[in-house]
Amino acid sequence: MDLLRFITAGSVDDGKSTLIGRLLYDSKSILTDQLEALERQSRNKEDGEIDLALLTDGLRAEREQGITIDVAYKYFSTPKRKFIIADAPGHIQYTRNMVTGASNANLIIILVDARNGVVEQTRRHSIIAGLLNIPHVVVAINKMDLVDYSQDTYNNIAIDYAEIARTLNLKDVTYLPISALKGDNIVERSANLPWYEGDTLLELLERTEVEKDVNLSYGRLPVQYVIRPQTDELHDYRGYAGKIISGIYKKGDAVTILPAGLRSRIKAIERGGEQVEEAFAPQSVVLHLEDDLDISRGDLIAKDDHLPRVEQEMEVLLCWMDSKPLVGGNRYLLQLGSRTVRSVVKEIEYRLDVNSLEKDYSTQQAGLNDIVKARIRTATPLPYDSYAELQVNGGAILIDETSHVTVGACMIQ
Repeated sequence: MDLLRFITAGSVDDGKSTLIGRLLYDSKSILTDQLEALERQSRNKEDGEIDLALLTDGLRAEREQGITIDVAYKYFSTPKRKFIIADAPGHIQYTRNMVTGASNANLIIILVDARNGVVEQTRRHSIIAGLLNIPHVVVAINKMDLVDYSQDTYNNIAIDYAEIARTLNLKDVTYLPISALKGDNIVERSANLPWYEGDTLLELLERTEVEKDVNLSYGRLPVQYVIRPQTDELHDYRGYAGKIISGIYKKGDAVTILPAGLRSRIKAIERGGEQVEEAFAPQSVVLHLEDDLDISRGDLIAKDDHLPRVEQEMEVLLCWMDSKPLVGGNRYLLQLGSRTVRSVVKEIEYRLDVNSLEKDYSTQQAGLNDIVKARIRTATPLPYDSYAELQVNGGAILIDETSHVTVGACMIQ
């Protein structure tokens, strides 16, 4: 059974947490004890209804203020698929939390309040979805019950958003009228929306094809562990274990070990303790090479037909996540896959306004939640792809050298 990771985004009070709660509730994915606790916590509601938002708003401050602050992860499954949901905060000051939650998502649900239409936060989250190359976008036009399930209202919002999608080059966009509070078109098709003939939200999530999102052209395997038992029985055993992040590997394929540039061929492939003729992303395997080479954790075994760039300088779009500002000359650890190197941020080229996509070239530093274009130099050469070409080998993080806190998320250009 395959897995779909998706994130919800939208402005404050658009109903993101309620939507996830409704999805879990109506798909029978809530345990009995969870349901009882939910009923107890919802007793102060005047209408006596269960407050479904409490399923994801787990922090005390979130419940007191009625908002989402941190990214909340929920897991559920249906007979057709497993799901991981990330509920992202809608406030501007929590942009870094949304970037964190969206970085591994296959799909994003952007909620739009049917009464308000497309607003600033809708554009902001759509821009972030575009920057992060999220392959599938569902525009869920929520609170349709508050506009009398008007088809004209739905159509006008869809037309407005289509212009944003065209500007940002969002590829797979689907529009869906819903009411998270009432359960319209979440799991069951709604009689209140007879003019809508598309899938319900759960049907959309179950049918979204994620296999095509995996790049099978560029062979990339970051080495996680070198296996050398050095026992009498396995005296000459030398295997390189890791997860194939993209591409297909076959016995006999010519490969290059980066950043050293050493070349060899694949002698054998092990998967699940057995030898196989080929393996592909996202499988975890052990590769054996024809030559005894100096390979260690963090090296990249790449197929010769599509090699990545190996350089010490790179341009990145960077979301800054630390309360201390980023200025040119600051030094950090840069981690890409299983490889960590020392680096310096040489300069900040501009700050990106994520509401208008305008570039501010006068900025000299980046503050918390800012997205900037920066130039980074690493202490040693680093094999990488551009984020737009191959997301799994084009996304890196910056780590504070003293506190070891992640302070920045990088999208290599």
